[in-house]
Amino acid sequence: MKRTQRGMTLISFIIVLAVVGVFVYMGMKLIPMYSEYYAVKRALASLKADPGAANASPALVRDLFFRKLYVSYADNVKREHLKVERRDAGYQLTVDYEIRKPLIYNLDIVGKFHAEEDLRRGGGLE
Repeated sequence: MKRTQRGMTLISFIIVLAVVGVFVYMGMKLIPMYSEYYAVKRALASLKADPGAANASPALVRDLFFRKLYVSYADNVKREHLKVERRDAGYQLTVDYEIRKPLIYNLDIVGKFHAEEDLRRGGGLE
């Protein structure tokens, strides 16, 4: 009876380990970008739930947004990325920003993020 061996060779195991390592490394670069984006979304939703935000001045709305964002340690969103426009029943807040992080040598990961929220008088309650 001839028995055959089964399983991975050492070289195939190293190749699989390298591929998994690259994906883990990319995940380590991407996860903070998306967690910051969700912090922006939470700050916008929190601002919408604030009953006095729609009646405040644009400068105060901007200040309230960045105070809520400061708690989440979001460093890539700057004041020029937030656009506050007056609408008939409140404000429309738009946040557009881009994050560029180096990956390997001359390759970068670029994330473009867009979030917007309408602030209506009465705290956004429909």
